[in-house]
Amino acid sequence: MKAVVYKGTRSVAVEEVADAKVEQPTDAVIRVTTSNICGSDLHMYEGRASVDEGKVLGHENMGVVEEVGPGVDRIKVGDRVSVPFNIACGSCRSCNEGWTSFCERTNPIEGMQGAAYGYANMGPYDGGQAEFLRVPYADFNLLVLPPGDEHENDFTMLSDIFPTGWHGTVLAGHRPGDRVAVFGAGPVGLLAAHSARIQGAQEVYVVDRQSDRLRLAEQIDCTPIDFSDGDPVEQIMEASGGAGVDCGVEAVGWQAHDSNGDEHPEMVLDNLVQVVKAHGGIGVVGVYVPEGPDGPTELAKEGRVAFDYGTFFTKGQRMGTGQAPVKRYNRQLRDLIVSGVAAPGFLVSHELALDDAPTGYANFDKRLDGWTKVLLRP
Repeated sequence: MKAVVYKGTRSVAVEEVADAKVEQPTDAVIRVTTSNICGSDLHMYEGRASVDEGKVLGHENMGVVEEVGPGVDRIKVGDRVSVPFNIACGSCRSCNEGWTSFCERTNPIEGMQGAAYGYANMGPYDGGQAEFLRVPYADFNLLVLPPGDEHENDFTMLSDIFPTGWHGTVLAGHRPGDRVAVFGAGPVGLLAAHSARIQGAQEVYVVDRQSDRLRLAEQIDCTPIDFSDGDPVEQIMEASGGAGVDCGVEAVGWQAHDSNGDEHPEMVLDNLVQVVKAHGGIGVVGVYVPEGPDGPTELAKEGRVAFDYGTFFTKGQRMGTGQAPVKRYNRQLRDLIVSGVAAPGFLVSHELALDDAPTGYANFDKRLDGWTKVLLRP
């Protein structure tokens, strides 16, 4: 089968690889109909995350079930399904507590909890930027979708970024009527803003410097804040009449850059500590890593982020972090899409054939104007 394979820093290729197949009784194989390029794929693409050459990429996947193992009885051949990026067993302590993003059985790497498709340090699983994908523990992991092809560009966001954006607002403690600041207008940040609006936010400020992303924020009734125009904290304080915000979402991660292009891992956390009110919440869904050899400081290389903890403590703020447990949210979000309440497909800018994946990666990585979300169609 054809698949997108990591070849080294800023290099991917579409190659023939071994066909996905049922390996365990609880497996299913799906024919991939859409697989997205995720912003976190760029960490590997840019050489900022350790991944072996030859790895099949892609953790945002959906498709149609082609084959099931003898131990699968809920999922049927022909089902249209969304594949959560978390690979979870469904029976360990973390899974039973609803934290499928920290499954204790699916990642054989020592010291790591949680597994995913086609990603560095997240287990041996091939990704779904391919014609077919093996799904372990299929009965537990797969979400059945309405048949046909309606809402394809919306449903494809259910595997990761819509639940992750929603999770950011939950970690932040968002309540109806809140003012919210979302730092980062990439796909996750925009869907965090969309989630906050759906949940009744009074006002949502979205901070970025890419004009195409900020236009999308305005399109979903949020207030764009361009940090290249000045201090985003000051802009939000002025726009809110000095009130600041009730809670905030960090959707940038450790590779945060200032308006001059210099990297500052602590920058977004510092800004959120300043702009979120006393006893407010911060939800961190941008990626931070235990170690980053290419970090701009010695602390950053060790995975340590020296943010303004003193002010954070003094203001009595709280912070929630970590990868989203997709299954906690995806059924409800699917139903919001079907009912017309949610429309996360507004992000989509490009729909490419699988063979065009190298172009999609290169242009998305360069942040070319208008390249906001790329879908691959095998």
